[in-house]
Amino acid sequence: MPSYVVLGNYTDQGVRAMKDLESRLGGVKQQMEQAGGRMIAWYLTIGPYDFVAVTEMPDAETAARVLLEIGAQGNVRTTTMQAFTEEEAIGIARSLT
Repeated sequence: MPSYVVLGNYTDQGVRAMKDLESRLGGVKQQMEQAGGRMIAWYLTIGPYDFVAVTEMPDAETAARVLLEIGAQGNVRTTTMQAFTEEEAIGIARSLT
């Protein structure tokens, strides 16, 4: 299943609602699971991004839909990158001509 790294920033609304972080993360995990994916890891970060999540989703369309649904709630803005495992990267490298 494809992996995605999600870089996120909280909106003003999201910062005001930080006390509800545990339940909000639970809801996000549930949304991902209902879409056939999962959250592998989530980290609160310091720097240009407020959090980093590593996820698996069935495909890019599903990842985009779920992240748009999450963004529409108004608490976060995200930047998402598809990630390749070491094994996948080696396969890609081996396919180079």
